[in-house]
Amino acid sequence: MKKYQLGIVLSGGGVRGMAHIGLLKALEENDIHPQVVAGSSAGALVGALYAYGHDFKSMLDFFKNVPLFKFTFYSVVKPGLLDIDNYRVFFRDYFPENDFSALKKALYVATTDLASAKSVYFDRGPLIDPLLASAALPPLFTPVDIEGRYHGDGGIMNNFPIEPIEDECEFIIGSHVNPVKIMPNDHFSNTLRVLLRAVDLRFYAEAINKTRKCVYHFEPAELFDYNMLDIKNIDKVFEIGYQTALQEIEQIKEKIS
Repeated sequence: MKKYQLGIVLSGGGVRGMAHIGLLKALEENDIHPQVVAGSSAGALVGALYAYGHDFKSMLDFFKNVPLFKFTFYSVVKPGLLDIDNYRVFFRDYFPENDFSALKKALYVATTDLASAKSVYFDRGPLIDPLLASAALPPLFTPVDIEGRYHGDGGIMNNFPIEPIEDECEFIIGSHVNPVKIMPNDHFSNTLRVLLRAVDLRFYAEAINKTRKCVYHFEPAELFDYNMLDIKNIDKVFEIGYQTALQEIEQIKEKIS
């Protein structure tokens, strides 16, 4: 007997992670309630807001209200452009009870231990530090010191963290918000474009292998047209996730029945 009937994995993906919120809204409206969430980077933040009990407007407001770039947040002595500690005050507004025990659903937050090159999954104790770490993409953000270890973005080592829940759930929904598409040869006109394509394909290959363990794989193709830092399109990306999930909701119900 598995511990949970239904779990959900939420990948990293920056602003594309707003599609996770659209999926969760469609699931809730159709009486589908995951009992455990595993997330990395943006997926960890969405998962924590959901597990804490925030409504979907509040979840979107979190990403709109936290200033991604702010001059006074620039790091002076720490390794990274923006000091992640300056974001702590915004997290406290949304997670006043700073502990996993305050969550209404089980949650696993993936981070990367930079020294040991290992994925770490937090599911108890203080909540905000693992959340900050899971979204601390180097070199944009400084790493987070958790019990003497530097932790960075969970997506560095594991952008689709199914591992902590794959043996605990009867069914798993996988939400991956980093689709790729066939590109013409003339797209690869410089070294940077080739490098970025290689990185995208590396993450995609890892995630696709693991989504095969899910009964349902959510990946709206339209998200390809939005980049990770496209903050002006938060609502649009959310709507893409929501409408795609509504179109596929009968398929989802069938898979988990």
